[in-house]
Amino acid sequence: MKGVYCCYKRYRFLGWVSATLILILLSIIPLRLAIAQYQSPHPQAILTLGGGRDRERFTAQFAQTHPSLDIWVSSGSPPDVLYTIFQNANIPIQRVHLDYRAVDTVTNFTSLVADFKRRQIQHIYLITSDYHIPRAKAIATLVLGSQSITFTPISVPSNQPPESWLRILRDSIRALLWIITGHTGATLKPQLISFILRYLSFVLG
Repeated sequence: MKGVYCCYKRYRFLGWVSATLILILLSIIPLRLAIAQYQSPHPQAILTLGGGRDRERFTAQFAQTHPSLDIWVSSGSPPDVLYTIFQNANIPIQRVHLDYRAVDTVTNFTSLVADFKRRQIQHIYLITSDYHIPRAKAIATLVLGSQSITFTPISVPSNQPPESWLRILRDSIRALLWIITGHTGATLKPQLISFILRYLSFVLG
């Protein structure tokens, strides 16, 4: 019985240490965002999250008024469709970068953040639908912020209701997991959030 109690105390201690490290990490992100904003007050690129041609058409129109910025579209429409949209808007194809590695909103960011850092991009326009903006902002704050990249959100009007806070929480946890481990948990979404919530309840309860 004593051994079980000692084991419980050890795991509780490790849990508190983990929670403290996570809190320290989260406290650093706002500082990194502020520094990136100071160093690059104006966006240097456009990132559009795939999920509808309305976002892509909006991006083409938006890019017309920002002719110096390259455009990244993450897992959007097929290349022939996208190139047609941008060509119709007189956007040079050389400005358009298509990336199809992402399988969801978290990987929209994790798949491209290294590319932005390699190009020394510290500030992007983030374009997605209005109902999707809260979740995208939460993930971007963690993933991009952890890499000292800030963002200016631009919402595309839609008729859809806002997403639930559970989806935002789930993907925020996955973004945090990526920061700590380098893995997004894309194949473990339901189990992941359930486990972490139980773990936090155990540690803090």
